[in-house]
Amino acid sequence: MITAHFLNSLSYLEVVFCLAALCAITLKKQWTEYWSLGAFLALRFLSDIVLIPLLYFKEKFAAEHSMASAHTAYTAYFYIFWIGFALESILTLIVVYSIFRLAMAPLKGLQQLGMLIFRWAASISIVVALGSAFAPEMTRTNYLIAAISQLQRTQSILTLCLLVFVCFAIVPMGLNYASRIFGVSLGLGVMATNDLVQSAWLTLNPGMNTARNMVNGVVICLVLVTWTAYFALPEPKRRMIVLPTTSPFLRWNQISQVLGDNPGFVAVGGMPPELLAPAEIEIMQRASRKMVVPFPKSMSA
Repeated sequence: MITAHFLNSLSYLEVVFCLAALCAITLKKQWTEYWSLGAFLALRFLSDIVLIPLLYFKEKFAAEHSMASAHTAYTAYFYIFWIGFALESILTLIVVYSIFRLAMAPLKGLQQLGMLIFRWAASISIVVALGSAFAPEMTRTNYLIAAISQLQRTQSILTLCLLVFVCFAIVPMGLNYASRIFGVSLGLGVMATNDLVQSAWLTLNPGMNTARNMVNGVVICLVLVTWTAYFALPEPKRRMIVLPTTSPFLRWNQISQVLGDNPGFVAVGGMPPELLAPAEIEIMQRASRKMVVPFPKSMSA
């Protein structure tokens, strides 16, 4: 009974902390840069306020032996949970993409190259997740669970890669550990690690596990508190980047900028006269007449 009350308290705290983080982002006017994180928090907030009553009614109907109503509540809970979980995984990828763009803002060349690579990696990962979840004689519900779980594992790995990159590039990019970019990345990394551990745990223990749910609830609440603190507290100003001429960041940024430049164009075929102005046609005709060499009338032997 005490464990059930503790799990319910974690669910209520998650709703409160989601709302607090959203308020912090709004009050600090950070929606322009962190709109994807705000959308993630809003989706989680809405999912919680829908799922908590459904779980309550499911248990109430089951206690009253109203199995039909309990089954209806469970079915609604099941589909809302997994659809929300899939949307959260997609939004997490968008948050990772946005954080990388913000972190690499001073180096436009590397930013564009990295964003291109990330888009391709995310697209391929989604296709692989959807394909690897398919198996013969699999029902639609099982395929939905397998595909969403595989997608969640994929975005967790990409998130951890982002966290490693931010930790190594935080000083060269003019950031520090009090920066909101680092705070959001840290929270995403903790959530990704928790999700990967939970996924492995669920594989070994398919049934419901109270300890696993408790750990998951505590981790989520700690991440939400961390994000609220990072957005509520003043953010130190980003330092100006000064890189030595031998810095790999500088070299790769220059190469990326050169590769990203628009190419020049040359005319390789005839040009129709209607593309030229009348004055241009007149000049070209006069120049052509001056270049004509008269054919000799007679040739001496």
